[in-house]
Order: sequence, then structure tokens, then C-alpha cells
Amino acid sequence: MKKGRPGILKRLLALVVIVLAAGLLFCPPSTVQADGESGAALYRHLSQAAGGKADTSLFEKLNAGSRRMNWAQAKEKEFSGHLRIIRTQSGGDTLDRQVIYLLRELTGTLYILGVPDDPGALMEGSGSPYAGLDGKVENKLIFRATLMSGNIEGTDYQFARLIAPPVQPALDRLFKISIILMLFFVMVGMGLTLAVNDFTLVFTKPRGIILGGILQFGFMPFLAMAMGHLLGFYQQYPFIFVGMILITAIPGGVTSNLMTYYAKGDLALSISMTSFSTVLSIVFTPLLLALYCANMPDVNIPVKTVIQTIMVLVLIPLAVGMSVRGKWPRFAKRATPFFSALGIIALLALMVAGVLSNLHVFRDTARYGVKFYTSVFALTFLGMMFGILFSKMIGISNYQTRAISLETGLRNSALAMTIALLIQDSVGDFFSSMFVTSGLFGLIMYVAGVIAIFLYKPLLPVETARPDAGSSIERERI
Repeated sequence: MKKGRPGILKRLLALVVIVLAAGLLFCPPSTVQADGESGAALYRHLSQAAGGKADTSLFEKLNAGSRRMNWAQAKEKEFSGHLRIIRTQSGGDTLDRQVIYLLRELTGTLYILGVPDDPGALMEGSGSPYAGLDGKVENKLIFRATLMSGNIEGTDYQFARLIAPPVQPALDRLFKISIILMLFFVMVGMGLTLAVNDFTLVFTKPRGIILGGILQFGFMPFLAMAMGHLLGFYQQYPFIFVGMILITAIPGGVTSNLMTYYAKGDLALSISMTSFSTVLSIVFTPLLLALYCANMPDVNIPVKTVIQTIMVLVLIPLAVGMSVRGKWPRFAKRATPFFSALGIIALLALMVAGVLSNLHVFRDTARYGVKFYTSVFALTFLGMMFGILFSKMIGISNYQTRAISLETGLRNSALAMTIALLIQDSVGDFFSSMFVTSGLFGLIMYVAGVIAIFLYKPLLPVETARPDAGSSIERERI
């Protein structure tokens, strides 16, 4: 006997309450400080000084102090990490007052890098270990340096001098190039599946797409904001909070379309919602990031960079794919399965590679502990459950609700990871928490999606016709 809508809503509400209660019960706000917090505190202080919120004379004192030290007593070390450069917005004419270079070890330890007095040593081709240093800021690097402690005006700091030019690991270089190319070609593949007529579904079936847009760019970022405050990320780990906002302000991707196909939902609606949200993201993604992160003192969202990234890696390849379909429809039809498979396989491979190349983050159990993993899972899973709840409240069919549910909870995590990589230095994301949050979401959403698909059969039964051995038609609930 078919369950009525009130029964479905009650069961769904009970499931949502259980997930929320479990998150609050087993994941109380953490009070343990992560490793490297002293380095992060110094980084924040220097960033505030560069922005005119503190005394910039510390820049000169640290740079001058590093050059006066007796480096003959320093210890040599090779380690992996990142280069961080902080520049003052205004100040004197000397290098000391304008910029300070920092080496951040993967453990979070921060070193003040002593640079030569001669600015020419930083130029490409100078033969110095510091040559071309400014162009290496976005990459993971292997450093060979001498290290020692020093005291500047009563405060102890860690200092470093380079022995050899920093080298970017081949795997990291390949990963960064691959994620950008993968995202570009996946969006071309999505464009191959679209025609201008697909956007007319907004007018012919407006309820599903309008509700989907409200859930994607209205409800989900609000849910991320509420969870971020409730679980303490906003106060303790602001860039995890920004990562949660980022992943919920991103449009849907090919994953939601694939999951909708296997869930036997309305695939046409799913594709239309993905394309519609992708176009809207040029406005809503930077707007939502700026809106929800506006009152965070240590966070300054580079809206222009976010818009440029979406334009270059999303909208342009989408337009290219649609143009190819318009001119060569037969080729587009043959190429679509290849691009679809490429998108899913490449996305999973890159996420696994990203996790393997950042295994050090799993040792930071204060920042990336049970609370973090549970909240990321809850974000995608609750998104799908609330997608069901709101769809049924306005009477949308189970067939379309399956598509709306998946489109709400599953996002284009590759786009979020790319944006996180490109803006992490400019916003001061010391621990790359936005990238970690986006990457983990990308992996966990597959698990949450599969669980949701299994729940659809009792929650959202859909009848489909199938022939039996006697060629009559039976009805099967799926």
C-alpha cells in the first residue's frame, strides 16, 4: 500500500533530527589547540600589520634581525612546506618595510626567511637560492635550509636561510595542472550535453528548478553557516567555516547527474538544474562568500579572483561545449559518454591524489577530527534530506524530488577545490583548510549520495513499467 505524504515527511523529519542530534552529541565544540597555532598566530599578526591594523616596524626588525644572526651555528634541515609572502600596503622605500618572506612547514611551524640585502638576488637567473622566489608562492615546495632561533625585542622567533632553490614536487605540480585541466574539460563535456532548449525547462517546469535554486544558493549556505557557528568552526577555525560556505555556494556538477541517473530520478531536470545553477554561480558564489564571511576579521574574500575563475574554468568551457553540440551534434553525442566517464574517474582520482599528498592533515586531529568529518558528511547528507522535505511540502512528484534532493546535496567539488587553491594565499588560509574541506566533501558526497539512493525506495517510491515473461506489463516500485 502506497505511503501518504504525511508519513514520508514524519519519517524524514525523524531522520534529520537523529543526524543533527548525533552531530551535537558526539561532536561538541573542540577546545584543543592544533599543532602550529603559534605559527598561525604570528601569520595573522603580520597580516594585520600589513593591512595597516598593527605596527609595520616589526617587518623591518625581523628582516634586519635575521641578517645579523650568526648563521654558522645554524642546523641544516630539508622539509616540505609552503612559501608565504606578506606585503605591506604602505610603508617606506626599503625592502624591509615592504615585504616579509615566511616558510611554513607542513606541521605548521613558521620560519622567518632571511633574504639577502641585494634585491637582485630575488630576480630570475641570478643564480641565488632565492631567485624567482615570488613566483613560487602558490606551490608546495621542498626546502633545504639552515634553521635557528632568535630573540627580537623579548620574543622568540624561528628563522631560516635557504641553502638551495626550493623545488616543487613533481606529483604536486602534476596535481595542480591536472585539476585545472580536468575541470575545464569536464565543463566542456557538460556543455556537449546541453542545448539552448534545455534552459527553457525553467519556464515549462518552473517549480522544480526554482525550488532547486533556492535550496542550492539560499538554504544550503545558510545551513553551512548555522553548522559552522553551532560547532565552533567560526570562532576556532575560520577557514574551515569559509570552506563550508564555499562548497555550498558552488553549483551542481556531473556527479549529481550521474547519481540521479542511478537513482532513477528526473535526469532532464537534474541536467537543467546543473546548467542553470552553473550560470547563476557567476553571481551567487562570490556574493555568498562575501556575505557570510564579511564579519570575519582575518578573512578577505578576493571576489574578483572568484569571478574570474568561474568565468575561465566554468562558463567559457560550458559555452565551448554547447557551441560544438550546436555545430556538430553527431560528434557531441558520440563524445558525451567519454567526457562523462572522464569527469567521474578524473574527479575521484584527483581527490584521492589530493588526500595522499596531504596526509599530514590527518595528524592535526584538533582541527580535522571527528567533529570535522561528521560535519562535512552531515552537510551533504542533510542537504539531500532537506531537498526531499521541501520538495514534498510543495507537492513535487517523487520522480522529480529524487533529482532535486541529489542536486541540493551534491556539488561541483572540483570547482571548489580549484577556487580554494587559487585564493588561499591571498586570503591568508594558513593551513589550506578551504582546500581540505572541499576535497573531503568531494569524497564524502559519494558515500552520502549512495546512502540517499538506498533511502529513496522507502521514502520516495517511484513506479516504473517493466515487461514480464508473458509480455504483460507489471508495475515495479523502485
